[in-house]
Amino acid sequence: MSPKRQMAPTSLLELANQKTDEEFIADYFQPRSDQTPWLTSWTHPRTNAEYTISLVRSDVLSDDHLTACFRLIEQSSRKDYENSAGKWDPEQKRKEMRSPGLRYILVKEKDNMVIRGFTSLMPTYEEGQPVIYCYEIHLQPELQGTGLGSLLMGFHSTVAANLPPITKVMLTCFVANQRGLDFYKKLGFEKDDISPGPRKLRYGKIFNPDYVIMSKTVSSYIKNSP
Repeated sequence: MSPKRQMAPTSLLELANQKTDEEFIADYFQPRSDQTPWLTSWTHPRTNAEYTISLVRSDVLSDDHLTACFRLIEQSSRKDYENSAGKWDPEQKRKEMRSPGLRYILVKEKDNMVIRGFTSLMPTYEEGQPVIYCYEIHLQPELQGTGLGSLLMGFHSTVAANLPPITKVMLTCFVANQRGLDFYKKLGFEKDDISPGPRKLRYGKIFNPDYVIMSKTVSSYIKNSP
């Protein structure tokens, strides 16, 4: 018997998720004037310390780098997970972090290449909508309030603008994470229509979701090109 042939990708999102990191940068990080350009280095505005920025697909992310990203999530969000309905499940979180198609934007100290922050993203479908989903964004305290978080989130919008039919960036935030909510709102994110609302339970009790789904609409670069 001849070997089974692999199915060819059938959508632009599938094609995007199969690209190498170099191809992904070349195809989707080329912005117009109102989008964030891809950078490979960044300088702290207060300390002048230098950092590198790199894109890495989940299937080639080293175990050490995945563990460093996991520790950042644990450091900043474990308490919110523990207080949520889903609870904190380290094994499940690590499995999610290896999801096919997921890519990491890593921020490392230039001198020792230690990871000090990251964001992760994936072109995907959410409730049938093509979106860039921001899975995580976490920074060590010394990098917070420096503009780096806004820069990283800007990369998400640049990819969305260059990958039609995507027109929005989407993310999930714990309701208890007020700092995160304020940060996303400042960047133009709003509660998405698919975000769950309060539900009435038995005996008249009301269940309020512990998370909110937020989104930001992004106009397509290709659609608007002359």
